[in-house]
Amino acid sequence: MPAVKEKHTIKDYKLLPEGAPYQLIEGELVMTPSPTTFHQIISGNIFVKMRDVVKEKGAGLVLFAPIDIYLDDENAYQPDLVFVSKQSRDIIKDDGIHGAPDMIIEILSPSTAYYDLKKKYKIYEKFGVKEYWIVDPEMKGVELFSLTEQSKFLLSASLSGQGTVKSGILNGFEITLEEIFLA
Repeated sequence: MPAVKEKHTIKDYKLLPEGAPYQLIEGELVMTPSPTTFHQIISGNIFVKMRDVVKEKGAGLVLFAPIDIYLDDENAYQPDLVFVSKQSRDIIKDDGIHGAPDMIIEILSPSTAYYDLKKKYKIYEKFGVKEYWIVDPEMKGVELFSLTEQSKFLLSASLSGQGTVKSGILNGFEITLEEIFLA
């Protein structure tokens, strides 16, 4: 008989030391090593532009990793960037965000791409993240998924090389691929 993997919960996850490089994905503790320098440059480029729009509009709060997002008892993620609208601020607690942020941006890395593209995609969709961006440093591209009225993600934009990505939920937030991938 194959060995059965032990399912973990938020209770187990919270016992890890602060800063432990793990995410809880469908009950599995998944180690996520530190990102590359280019990954962090991309994250910073997007954050600065997004923060400026959020501040100017008084739209809510934008945060960057590591910040815990608790979606249910078996899912605690640390997305690269999150936007929580002013209307949803009650999901922000001292220990993290309890519920789906309005927007999540994940920057792919070799160790996390499978989770970002498959498992986390499905969970973000299930819990009602309104907009999900997948940023691919290798291809210098962005895919933007918007939640439909049927609670399914729809590919709203797919850009590579050049072009401008515009958020459908954060009014005024747009960024060129050149700005995202500027090292």
